[in-house]
Amino acid sequence: MGWMLDSFDVMLYAMVGAALINDPTLHLSFQTNGLLGSATQLAAAVGGIVFAVIADRLGRKRALMGAILMYSIFTAACGFSQTVTQLAIFRVCLGLGMGGEWATGAALVSESFPARHRGKALAFVQSSWAIGYGFAALVNLIVMPIWGWRGVFFVGVLPALFTMWIRRNVEEPQIWLDAPKADRGRISLLFTPRIIKVTVFVTLMNACTLFGWWGLNSWVPSYLALSPERGGIGLSSAVMSMFVILMQTGMWLGYVSFGYIADAIGRKKTYVTFVLAASVLLPLYGFLKTPAFLLVLGPLVAFFGTGYYSGFGAVIVELYPTSVRATAAGVCYNTGRIASAAAPFVVGSLAASRGFFSAFAVAGFAFFLAAIMWIWIPETRNAELT
Repeated sequence: MGWMLDSFDVMLYAMVGAALINDPTLHLSFQTNGLLGSATQLAAAVGGIVFAVIADRLGRKRALMGAILMYSIFTAACGFSQTVTQLAIFRVCLGLGMGGEWATGAALVSESFPARHRGKALAFVQSSWAIGYGFAALVNLIVMPIWGWRGVFFVGVLPALFTMWIRRNVEEPQIWLDAPKADRGRISLLFTPRIIKVTVFVTLMNACTLFGWWGLNSWVPSYLALSPERGGIGLSSAVMSMFVILMQTGMWLGYVSFGYIADAIGRKKTYVTFVLAASVLLPLYGFLKTPAFLLVLGPLVAFFGTGYYSGFGAVIVELYPTSVRATAAGVCYNTGRIASAAAPFVVGSLAASRGFFSAFAVAGFAFFLAAIMWIWIPETRNAELT
C-alpha cells in the first residue's frame, strides 16, 4: 500500500505534464518541466539515504510513516502553486518523502519472509507501483475535466491517512530488533574492502535503469497527449489516460513475473534479460506514431522496462547485513538516482530538439549499459539474511 501510494502521488505529476506545459499562468517549457522532474529525483536521492539511515537506527515503521506523510502533504501542496518556483519547492519536498519510502519498505518486507519466497514477496510489493500509476491515470481521467490539474494534485493528500493504519498494525521485524545497535546505519560499512566493488557496480547498474525508467515514464503521458506539431501523438487527455492505464497491466505482470522467474533461475539471468529487452523496445516506442501500434506495444514496453525493479530489493537485502540493510538499499538506490536525475531533463530537451525517437533511444541505451554492469555483480539467489 505504501509503495502503491508513493507511485500514485509521484506519477500524478507525469499525468498532468501536458496540462502544465499548456497552462498560460506557469509558462512551463519542455526543458523546465524536465528540470523539475530532475530536481524531484535529486531530492528523492537525498531523502532515500536519510530515511534509510533512520530506518536502520530508529526502526522501519517510523521511517515509513514519516516518508508517506511527507510525500502526501507536498503532493497536495503542488495544487496551490502559482509560479514555477513554488511548484519546484513543493516537488523537491515531495521527492524527499518519495525517496525514503522504498528502502524502508524493502528492508521491512525482506526481513518478514523466508528466503525461498523473498523474491516473490518483493515482486508483489513492487507490482503495486503499477497499480498506483494506474490510479493516477484514473484520477486524471476523472478529475482533470472537472477541476483541472490543481484538483488532480489535491487528491494526492489521501495517502497520509494510510499512516494511521501503519501505526496500529505494523510491527518491527525481529531480526532488526536483535541486530547490534552499534553498527546500525553506518554508511562506512558499505565501503569496506570486501564489499566496495559490489556497492559501486550495484549503484551504477541502478543509475542506468533509473535513467531509462524515468526518461521514459516522465514523458510517456506528454508524448501521447501533445500535438503532432510538438512531436506527440495528439491523443486527448482521456484517451491518453486509458493508454497509460493499459500500460500498467503490462507493468504489473512484469513485476510479478520477475519475482517468480528470479526465485527459480536466479537474479542475474532474469535481470539481464529484462533490461536488454527494454533497451530495444524503448526506441521502438518512440519511433512508432500510430496509436494502434502504441496501444499494443505499450504493455510490452512496461513489462520489460519496469519488471526488473522487483529484483533490486532482493539483490540488495541478500548482499548486506541487517544493521545496514536499509542503509545499503538507500545508498545504492538513491546514489544511482542522483545520476538518473538528469533523465527527465535530457529526454525532454532531446524530445524538443530531435523528437521523441531520439529521446527514448537514449533511455534505451541506458538499459543496455545496465546489463553490462551485471558482469561485476554476484548472484544472490535465495541467500539467507544475516
